[in-house]
Amino acid sequence: MDERGVLMPTGKYCVNHAETVRRKTRTVHVGNVKIGSEHPIVKQTMTTSDTRDVEKTVAEVIRCADAGAEMVRITVQGMQEAKACKIIKETLVAKGYDTPLIADIHFAPKVAMMVAECFDKIRVNPGNFADGRKTFENILYETDEEYNAELAEIEEIFTPLVLKCKERGVAMRIGTNHGSLSARTLSRFGDTPMGMVESAFEFARICRKHDYHNFVFSMKASNPLVMVQAYRLLSHEMYKLGWDYPLHLGVTEAGEGEDGRMKSSIGIGALLLDGLGDTIRVSLTEASELEIEPCTRLANLGMKACAENIGVEQFEDSVRDFKTFTRRTGDLPEQKDSDAIDFRNILHRDGSVLAAVTTAQLASEDGFYRELGAKLAVGMPLRDIATCDSILLSEVPAASEEKALRSIRRLQEIGCGVVVPADLLRATPLENAIALVSADEVGAPLPAGAARKAVTLNGFETVEQLKAVAASDAVMVLIKTKDGESRLHSSRRIAEVMAQVGAKMPVIHHMYMPTGDKSDIVIQSGSQVGGLLVDGFGDGVLIQYAGSDKDVSLDFLRTTSFGLLQGSRMRNTKTEYVSCPSCGRTLFDLQEVTAQIQEKTGHLPGVAIAVMGCIVNGPGEMADADFGYVGGAPGKIDLYVGKEVVKRGIAMETACDELIQLIKDNDRWIEKEVEEAVAA
Repeated sequence: MDERGVLMPTGKYCVNHAETVRRKTRTVHVGNVKIGSEHPIVKQTMTTSDTRDVEKTVAEVIRCADAGAEMVRITVQGMQEAKACKIIKETLVAKGYDTPLIADIHFAPKVAMMVAECFDKIRVNPGNFADGRKTFENILYETDEEYNAELAEIEEIFTPLVLKCKERGVAMRIGTNHGSLSARTLSRFGDTPMGMVESAFEFARICRKHDYHNFVFSMKASNPLVMVQAYRLLSHEMYKLGWDYPLHLGVTEAGEGEDGRMKSSIGIGALLLDGLGDTIRVSLTEASELEIEPCTRLANLGMKACAENIGVEQFEDSVRDFKTFTRRTGDLPEQKDSDAIDFRNILHRDGSVLAAVTTAQLASEDGFYRELGAKLAVGMPLRDIATCDSILLSEVPAASEEKALRSIRRLQEIGCGVVVPADLLRATPLENAIALVSADEVGAPLPAGAARKAVTLNGFETVEQLKAVAASDAVMVLIKTKDGESRLHSSRRIAEVMAQVGAKMPVIHHMYMPTGDKSDIVIQSGSQVGGLLVDGFGDGVLIQYAGSDKDVSLDFLRTTSFGLLQGSRMRNTKTEYVSCPSCGRTLFDLQEVTAQIQEKTGHLPGVAIAVMGCIVNGPGEMADADFGYVGGAPGKIDLYVGKEVVKRGIAMETACDELIQLIKDNDRWIEKEVEEAVAA
């Protein structure tokens, strides 16, 4: 039921697909912190220090708490760490810090029992809680008896912890990881979101059997699409059962820098705008306290959307299927015999990036080409793997502005589209331009010199207007949402109507940001546009910035746009890194090693490399990776191809070079290109 006591319709996973309404949950108590729909979204992080080093761990928890963390998780892998936890808790309290502490448990039921005596919350991973062997075998469970026998064994092992937590008022997170589903779950459900949900429900049923309800769920994956689908399916199944447990949101192994923040924004932001999520962690391969800033921005985004109930009027939601992922693809432009230039490359089949540019930028020529992502050969721009596909002009250069006009001609010669509002073209014609018109103007003749048309929508067009757009020969649609309106919900409505009227042209999400800084751009574009891309709706992005932050360059907007597409599993233009955020289990300096690997392999588009401090979550955590660099023992590295280990116990001093050789042996290596010198 929703917050009004209304039974949710079958097939729904959130309160309202057309409006952000927070999903109603019970309150879970974690020390002095409350998690649930009646409370603000709780921000948390995880320490990276060795838990046995009490002084360092205490200092790290304090840094996190001072940065705004409301809960802090600490890895507890053995009895030595569990003994240290008691001292850590006592030391923090003595220093005036009552921040709730969470024990991260894998493979160690006895350790969980011990640390439940002093910590406020226990995280258990259903995929490995009862598996002390630390193996991830493929086992075929041929009968229900075999399957149920293992469930009975798990219940016997897990029940004492449930009773202990119930007795002491300790909370629990039942945290499924996409990469560490048990052999039992894999045998019946496969490596799927449904398997993730069922894995968590097996443990939840044991909790409920003993009338213990002080727990939350999580469904983490390094792939935002899988992560979002799993949480939506979890929420859907809970609605069917009448369960109301809170959700902990996170994209695991997101990485570092803007890429890590973007992947987290896509996954977490998409769910928050659906009203799902009660506590969040942004997992970055950085110092733990640095996770709090993007975490706070996302929490604020979710709370603001729920408080304002952003959305649109109700509409039928028949196109999306949250249980399976299907991407809508638009028809790319075709060449005409009468065309003076080639229009076939103004958009890209795997996702397009457009850039809004000014006349002044055009006139800078070489600097402009570089920011646009083009290579240079004797001052001439050439398309590269991450060159913008088209540009949007807010003004047409005058005839006297020779450099700007020359830039336009050179871009058109390499297949870059030049989109210009139709009213500007009527005043100042520009040869071979793409005229940008509104839905009302779609049937009007093209301005002089224009060779194609594109249509700009605000998200509130009528069915009749969209029918006219569908019947036109527009090469693309740009959705530029009205100020103050919900991009996610208005664009979902557009997707529904476009499907009904048979509109086939590509859709570009035109995100106009009048204010903000670099972090705002990443968080907002990841959440709003990324939320639509994980729905399968959208063929590209245009981020236009009108703020005053000098650090927001054209190059930053371009790379952010490409990062958004790659994080949404569309267009790969750079090496993809699946890197864990580090914890007390990590067997090497993760940040330093990740930087070394990135420096040597960052020029391999389409190659995914996992850099993992240990293998606690299983090789499945590297499901999206082609190659893996994993801590196997102190000072020793194991190398993987996919999920298979191919080299074990390599000395760290040579492991990076051996990784490169492994990439070469699998024909995935290319040499770095050296750009030609630009003529004076």
